[in-house]
Amino acid sequence: MTLTFDLLLIPLAYLIGSISFAVVVSKCMRLPDPHTYGSGNPGATNVLRTGNKKAAVLTLIGDALKGYFAVMLARHILGDQSLTASLNSWLLCGVVIAVFLGHLFPVFHGFKGGKGVATACGILFGINWILGLATLATWIIVAKFMRYSSLAAIAAAIFGPVYFVFLFGFQPMGIALLIVCFLLIWRHRSNIQNLMNGTESRIGSKKETQ
Repeated sequence: MTLTFDLLLIPLAYLIGSISFAVVVSKCMRLPDPHTYGSGNPGATNVLRTGNKKAAVLTLIGDALKGYFAVMLARHILGDQSLTASLNSWLLCGVVIAVFLGHLFPVFHGFKGGKGVATACGILFGINWILGLATLATWIIVAKFMRYSSLAAIAAAIFGPVYFVFLFGFQPMGIALLIVCFLLIWRHRSNIQNLMNGTESRIGSKKETQ
């Protein structure tokens, strides 16, 4: 009975991830649907194109918090051993992948989701604050020196699983984070092509397309 209840955390996490705060915030603040302008990506960067910084910040916070909340809820129910205990660790892995997939393919918004950077950040902080901080620092450093938000996101995605292994060793969660890493990079495939072609816009550029 307990296992059946615990398994419900996975579809619940997907539903939590399916809440697109870019859409929700835009509707509440009477802004255009983020799917209809700019890059068409329902994320904070695209919402910022409306000129409403408050809406963009709320979108960023909301998308990060849903990843954090889903993981923390699961950890609370599964117990402190969910990062290492065999069965619970795999359940937590399912929650991590589910909430991230929910953001990428939200059932509430026609399966048209964002690229997952903020949600991935929230997930990492939910797993361990040092892990989240280290990965966020990687994004900040790359973004500051290279001036490409997409490149910073890709670098952070790659280093996230590495930092986890450094902190916790080879645990099942490392596999889940590796899957999140691949999904995030896949969602940035157009940005990768732009980087290779030299056409990717830098942070602060008026024509930023990330």
